[in-house]
Amino acid sequence: MSIVKINALAVPAEQREVLEKRFASRAGAVEGSDGFEWFELLRPVEGTDQYLVYTRWRDEESFTAWMEGPMKQAHQGSTEGGGRPRPAASGSTVWSFEVVQQTGPKADG
Repeated sequence: MSIVKINALAVPAEQREVLEKRFASRAGAVEGSDGFEWFELLRPVEGTDQYLVYTRWRDEESFTAWMEGPMKQAHQGSTEGGGRPRPAASGSTVWSFEVVQQTGPKADG
């Protein structure tokens, strides 16, 4: 079964737009990765300042390969002004899960 990685990012209100723009600018960066299955950036609505970055992978090895390859390169790449921009998040925690049960909408017909 698949695995899920959820990165909980504490993002101050004044940095929300920055965070969302950074993710939008990297659109398409993960979709071609071997073993990648799904991505969602979840904006908090109430009661928390934490964004959730949800990714789903075929297996742990696929996630690790992405983290050590394309993800690492993206974080080390060139940035505006020649230096690394200040992080939009003030903290980050990664949660790992195995998918043990899943369902989707019933097909019409």
